[in-house]
Amino acid sequence: MANIEDIKKELEKVKYPGFEKSIMDFGFVKDVQLEGNIASIVLDITSTAQEVEEQLRKDIHACINAIGLEVKLGFNKPQAPKQNSNSVSGKNIAPQIKKIVMVSSGKGGVGKSTTTVNLAVAASMQGKKVGILDADIYGPNIPRMMGLQGKEVEVIGEKARPLNAYGVDVMSMGVLMDEGQAVIWRGAMIMKAIQQLLRDILWEELDILFIDMPPGTGDAQLTLAQSVPVAAGINVTTPQHVALDDSRRSLDMFQKLHIPVAGIVENMSGFICPSCETESDIFGMGTCEDLADQYNTQVLGNLPIEPAIREGGDGGKPITYFNPESISAKRYMEAASKVIAFLDNVDDDRTNADIQPTTPPGVSACSTTAASASSAQQTQQSSGGSCGTGCGCH
Repeated sequence: MANIEDIKKELEKVKYPGFEKSIMDFGFVKDVQLEGNIASIVLDITSTAQEVEEQLRKDIHACINAIGLEVKLGFNKPQAPKQNSNSVSGKNIAPQIKKIVMVSSGKGGVGKSTTTVNLAVAASMQGKKVGILDADIYGPNIPRMMGLQGKEVEVIGEKARPLNAYGVDVMSMGVLMDEGQAVIWRGAMIMKAIQQLLRDILWEELDILFIDMPPGTGDAQLTLAQSVPVAAGINVTTPQHVALDDSRRSLDMFQKLHIPVAGIVENMSGFICPSCETESDIFGMGTCEDLADQYNTQVLGNLPIEPAIREGGDGGKPITYFNPESISAKRYMEAASKVIAFLDNVDDDRTNADIQPTTPPGVSACSTTAASASSAQQTQQSSGGSCGTGCGCH
């Protein structure tokens, strides 16, 4: 029958996750006892990540069971870092805004800012009190598209008043910086800037605030979700399958952050000739329907390539406002109606605590092994235990 020395030899085969050295080499095995055919093993480990403990349990059970013994494991490890983010504290740093909509994309260059501008203008034209926050810190295009370049921001005390154009309140890093100035910031600075654009701006009581997000699924998106109770997400894409691949990442992010998806906007969906108004298929059309079905959402609109959209964006004259009878303007109006209807069904009592990644404590939200938290972990979160936000602390 195996003895304690046999057990220790087997434990030398167990590599600490992510390293080539074994748990014996690291000195993590603190006690080994043998009673009958049960090996009791106590380990001190340095990681708070649940996935590390689970991997060790699996590997230790496999090697000890191989020598005919059962295993009883005990782990001593540090307490998971306390999460002080707004998602846990429940603090909404912009409580005067009824519904916040995150306009996102998996990649740049798909027309996300153009979509944000025209949806906001369309919602305002339908009687809603609307604002736009340009959170695309590295590439703030909203001031140009709204005709606000060169406008001075009024400062009252230590806060700034948003600018207004076409019935929409607007704030952007683009109006707080010199034109053409590069923003060379690390993630922490981006995160703080987004919080300040919400907290230190004199936003009025708005029905909807559309937030034009940077491309991707990084710090900016997580910071926003932890700072305010986002009511809905909109994904902007183009019909090509290479763009749809990136859209899936954006939609998956909404799921992990518990953000309801209002729908998908398919940009560059066909081309409308400015002379004859004939619509032609250039990059593909209607490829988002399957994607919408996959994520249990809707296609808000199929927006064509129309020269007037580009001219309106460059000239600060949104097509929805200045050419309301155009095909694109009508589609933006219809898309905005769908968004408004969707928001009417989103719980007004939604809190920051409802917006957090479905990942185990200490595991990054982008981890491929962290698809969702277990029901036990969700119970722990709801009872005030570990946050499970996947904040990247490990």
